[in-house]
Amino acid sequence: MTQRWREPESVSVPRALREAIGGHPLVAETLVRRGKPTVAEAQAFLDAHLYLPAASESMPGMADAVTRIQQALDGHERILVWGDFDVDGQTSTTLLVSCFRDLGGDVVYHIPVRDTESHGMRVPWLAQELAQGIDLVVTCDTGIDAHEAVAFAHSRGVDVIITDHHELTSTLPDAVAVVNPHRLPEDHPLASLPGVGVAYKVAEALYARAGRPESVTALLDLVALGIVADVAVQTGDTRYLLQRGLQVLRETSRLGLQELMSLAKIPLGALTEEDIGFGLGPRLNAVGRLDDANVIVEFLTTQDLARARILASQLESLNAKRRLLCDQVFAGAEAKLERDPKLLESAALVMGDPQWPAGVIGIVANRLVERYERPVILLTMVPGEDARGSARSVEGCHITKAIATQKEMLSGFGGHAMAAGLSIEPGRIDAFRRGVSRAVEGQLAERTVEQLFQIDGYVGLGELSMELVADLRRLAPFGRGNPPLVLATRDVKVVGHRTLGRTRRHARVTVEDSGERRRDVVWWNWDEALLPEGPFDLAFTLGLNHFRGRTTEQLVWQATRVAEGADVVAVPEGAPASLEIVDVRAQRDLPSLLREETGRAASVSVWAEGLGWEGGMGQPRHQLQPAETLVIWSRPPSVDILRLVLRRTSPQRVVLMGDKRSLDSKRAFLGFLLRFVKTILRSRDGIASVPELAALTGHREHAVRVGVEWLAAKGLCALVEDRGEMIVLAPVEKAELDSAALAEADAALSQVLDDTAAYRRHFARADAARLLALA
Repeated sequence: MTQRWREPESVSVPRALREAIGGHPLVAETLVRRGKPTVAEAQAFLDAHLYLPAASESMPGMADAVTRIQQALDGHERILVWGDFDVDGQTSTTLLVSCFRDLGGDVVYHIPVRDTESHGMRVPWLAQELAQGIDLVVTCDTGIDAHEAVAFAHSRGVDVIITDHHELTSTLPDAVAVVNPHRLPEDHPLASLPGVGVAYKVAEALYARAGRPESVTALLDLVALGIVADVAVQTGDTRYLLQRGLQVLRETSRLGLQELMSLAKIPLGALTEEDIGFGLGPRLNAVGRLDDANVIVEFLTTQDLARARILASQLESLNAKRRLLCDQVFAGAEAKLERDPKLLESAALVMGDPQWPAGVIGIVANRLVERYERPVILLTMVPGEDARGSARSVEGCHITKAIATQKEMLSGFGGHAMAAGLSIEPGRIDAFRRGVSRAVEGQLAERTVEQLFQIDGYVGLGELSMELVADLRRLAPFGRGNPPLVLATRDVKVVGHRTLGRTRRHARVTVEDSGERRRDVVWWNWDEALLPEGPFDLAFTLGLNHFRGRTTEQLVWQATRVAEGADVVAVPEGAPASLEIVDVRAQRDLPSLLREETGRAASVSVWAEGLGWEGGMGQPRHQLQPAETLVIWSRPPSVDILRLVLRRTSPQRVVLMGDKRSLDSKRAFLGFLLRFVKTILRSRDGIASVPELAALTGHREHAVRVGVEWLAAKGLCALVEDRGEMIVLAPVEKAELDSAALAEADAALSQVLDDTAAYRRHFARADAARLLALA
């Protein structure tokens, strides 16, 4: 998809607002753009002490819930708090347990173990807990669909109170009370509360009844953790609670959090929402994903420093294991797509494997969404049991609603617009894939192909300072509902760059403006192929970097566009000046579009390589002939190859399709290349054409040469002679591994394949006219 910039909306800032807010004009302008045009609204947005929160009792079911809990506290009944294993559930559980104990309650708790219980309140495990003499069950961050469990509790004479924030089912459980913000109007200030926000409002009402309303403040650090980790929409009371919670968290007395922040190198006093989202949240989530999250309640409440240090170290170790497992599952998913590329023909990517841990498939699904730009559902399949899956979605597709269209074949499901969980019999997965893909296609049918990149304001490099960062941070905390400001600066150029970290996935790029002022910009998950060559406008976010006790402003790369007045590159050599471009890269049913093109055009060449050529979609570059229409089925490996094909075909019309399938992983490329090498050894006396092999694999000639060197070092063939475009290979009687040569070839091959993958990503997203002009 191509992206154009949406310029900042022109707004009129009332003089009273500008004078009251002060500072950089962008602050007041942003407040107006985000619906806070009056002084009172703006000040309440910026300062939590000026915001009037909604009353707890305004939530349906709250009065009944608090009355029954108070009855249990007064009567010394045993209360079971039933939570969930994600951070929202962990903090909700800890909050209610802490509140009930502080008010004199007899409290136990249960957080389901993901591997054995999955989400929710299930009867077998509930029965075990009720056997301990439970009188009241209070759920948090779960329970809205627990009809069977609630009925079972009633049959044992136990009352149940549901506090949850997940979407309502068609009928509510028959509980004493159901407290859920979805029962409120969408514009209510409590409507966006996550599970921990609901739990906090319950605690707030209980402390108010006890005549101790100030006591609830100590729980706000837990609320901040849950809001950010659950990616709650930061509007109304949710933003207010996060603002206050961050203040409490910066001074937290929780020993476990102090130790964890020390291990994660997070400055306690300067902690921001980003530190939760990228530092604390993943570490807490790792416990629920890979182990038993019940220990988190102890971790968040212990007053024993030695125990806090032990638990913090365990969390750190689990997080490292989580990262490793994510990489392994991601590699496994990519391997499945290479073996069965037809999976990518579905609107929703649905895959499963018995070896994939249930605790990390949601994270990997999110990575695959970013890569393949469609909803992804990954499933773990234990023999003899239902497959359990995690779904992640794209903007414009409510994944839970799409899954709900197939509810007849599911054992259970639930979730939000962007994420969901489900269970299904393994034998129904193929039918489910077809059905959910139809539902996804229906939702996305009206989605606009072009997505505009919103710019909030323009600043010069000379304006950037710690003072500006502090001024703009008044609008924080940032997140869903209040995104960080995207700034832009005009007419800069790249004067240097270097990669960061052991994996070289990130880079620090130095840019310079016309006044020779320079700034370093961090580019996470950078694409070298997208590095501008001439003058350009740069969009970035502005934040803080804490390193070795020093705090500086940090620019983070977001997007670029060609600077106004920059030289426009001419159309490709040999192509007509009026080259017609048809861009269908964002369409999903590319095979049907290809059939239409080949049936419509009198003279057409279809350029397809690698998996596209093998699937009979078209011809590789060395077999193409001049034609009026060129259909680019496969994403090119480089701009030079694109330029060569345009010269060879001299089209008047170019249709950009850009099939996402490629052989850019080392395993796939080497496997494909080895097949050709074996054929050459068997039927061509070992004489191979490098350009032909490059065309058939869909890569550059350099990749083929390095790949052959890798095979030779592995002992799978011998490279006898290099004649330029032709190479002579020979079989080997006994494979002998050359470790040093293999290591060198392996590193070189990784680099060339990464570079090729980067250009293919650029081809998929760049402006069509600019893309062909640069060729």
